[in-house]
Amino acid sequence: MLRYRVRVGSFFSTPVSTPIKIELKTLGDSESIISNLKPMEETKEVRLKPMEATPSTFKNYGQVIEASPDGQGFGPHDAQLDLTQGIPRFYIMHLENRPLKFSSITHHASVTQCLGSIGGHVWYLGVAKPSIVDSNEIKDDPGGKKIVQSRSGHSYVPPNIEDVQVFKVAGSKFLKLNRGTWHAGPIFKADTMDFYNLELSNTNVIDHTTHHFKKENGVIFLIDE
Repeated sequence: MLRYRVRVGSFFSTPVSTPIKIELKTLGDSESIISNLKPMEETKEVRLKPMEATPSTFKNYGQVIEASPDGQGFGPHDAQLDLTQGIPRFYIMHLENRPLKFSSITHHASVTQCLGSIGGHVWYLGVAKPSIVDSNEIKDDPGGKKIVQSRSGHSYVPPNIEDVQVFKVAGSKFLKLNRGTWHAGPIFKADTMDFYNLELSNTNVIDHTTHHFKKENGVIFLIDE
């Protein structure tokens, strides 16, 4: 043990002149406390160039729905919706301060979701393919992929950094997200924007699974635009 004598004064409202002892335990001849402190890991920035959202470029994540002539019959160009697990909710969502970056991504396992900007203004959405895993897949591959149990009750594989894409949406169109599609946004350059949103009445309460890239992977995404 090493022994030190120090005089304490400025740390108290009334000066104290009584000597006190501080004992420090040495770690060894070549070790020190400082050398054993682990440095904080730096967050890595990943820049993504946005891709224009079209029916072909967005097909792995959902649909891009564009204007169609009045009277045209229902077909594959229309949004293929799944709203069977609850009460549909269609509302206008007001968003503020959503700069061109994100560090987390979310999916909804029980519903398709539709998002579009009011006025056709430019906005962006980060996405990754659905990765929900059913019970049969877990039984068939018990030791393979990392599988996480969601608080919503289902299982999923966390999205990979390299699987994240960013899409740019402009004009009279909206996006329909498939069930389970990971998404971050809407994101935009303006101070505020309004969006119409179609999901279920309790989607954000019981069906909101999020992966935190900054915490889990040490990464944040920047939209290069």
